[in-house]
Amino acid sequence: MPDFSLEPTRDKKLLRRQLQAERLAMIDRHERAMHLQQVLRVWLVTRKEQTIGAYWPIKGEFDALPALYRWTEGAPERRIGLPVIDRETKQLRFHVWYPGCPMEEDAFGIPKPKDTEQFQPQMLLVPCVGYGPKGLRLGYGGGFYDRTLAAIEPRPYTVGVGYAHGYLPWLTPEPHDVPLDAMLNENGVVSDVDADGG
Repeated sequence: MPDFSLEPTRDKKLLRRQLQAERLAMIDRHERAMHLQQVLRVWLVTRKEQTIGAYWPIKGEFDALPALYRWTEGAPERRIGLPVIDRETKQLRFHVWYPGCPMEEDAFGIPKPKDTEQFQPQMLLVPCVGYGPKGLRLGYGGGFYDRTLAAIEPRPYTVGVGYAHGYLPWLTPEPHDVPLDAMLNENGVVSDVDADGG
């Protein structure tokens, strides 16, 4: 677990590396992922959105795609998208993804859909390296989600997903940060993240 007594004074680059290392080293990560799959599947039943922008999991991130694929079964109007980075604006566009769709690597070596339809999602699932109170998110530092959310109209409902170990009670916003609307971890749904991380 993070040593919270040291965290507030540390720079975010170091903090990101520490949290990613902890995530990769979790011996129960598979079990936590199974719990989070269940949390996400149950939570999606309550939602009205028909299109979701997701992400391709890297560096030990939670893989939301199995739960999302189950969400689309028997509902052809529901669509899942994966991000494609616009090189000029450094914002994300979302292109349709389905199991077995053609993929190619982006400039960062992350798989993205190849030649599938672009659409604007009603909901975004956002991966979190860490997260804090009131929807604050610590990402990888590239600013892609913040730039996208600052520009996209209408703004999609945003849901962070991550493991409980990444909760940082002292995390404070920076001017460019765009808070998430909700947060899910393996312990359940956290709308306004509480002090024990869920």
